[in-house]
Amino acid sequence: MRQTEPFVLVLGTGNKKKRGELEFLLSPYQQIQLRTLDDFPDSIEVAETGATFGENAALKACEQAVVLSQYVLGEDSGISVQALDGRPGIYSARYSGDGATDESNRVKMIEEMKGVPADKRTAWYTCHMTLSDPEGNVCIDCEGRCYGRIIDHGRGDAGFGYDPLFEIPEYSMTFAELGDEVKAVLSHRGRANRIFLPKLLSLIAKLQQES
Repeated sequence: MRQTEPFVLVLGTGNKKKRGELEFLLSPYQQIQLRTLDDFPDSIEVAETGATFGENAALKACEQAVVLSQYVLGEDSGISVQALDGRPGIYSARYSGDGATDESNRVKMIEEMKGVPADKRTAWYTCHMTLSDPEGNVCIDCEGRCYGRIIDHGRGDAGFGYDPLFEIPEYSMTFAELGDEVKAVLSHRGRANRIFLPKLLSLIAKLQQES
């Protein structure tokens, strides 16, 4: 990679809302040229067969990177609830079954949490980020979490997924009530990105020195 060339980073997710948050977090860095799977007609649908967020993130990164011959950032995230023994976890997107939507998942969670006392409503969002080089080797691997609690009815119109049900006690607001700037600081994705970004910038500097 020549020093004057930007570092091409492919966001390996088909979820437009997740992609939007990643683009928001990474866009200030001009040395990084963000691309999406939509830019690559040869991109594949990666089966999320891992048993953990980390395993799924690695699958999304490494398999896609080999196909595209690009650096690919794989991300897997979801919500875990204390009263549900950690569910839905890696199954967050399909919690309510085939054809699950954000709304149907929230309806199921509200139903399952009926009667659960406030002190048992602890929950946490997890985001795992994995960067693969074009040969399918993991370069960076990191994880961030954000703790809160599940409320008994949705509040707020922003965000996606379980955000209207996920309240940050210190703010008495849900993720769906917080603006992008505040959420970027507090969220699991923001926390993971603060670990990921310095490692990425270090990798870019090393590649520029070697070119």
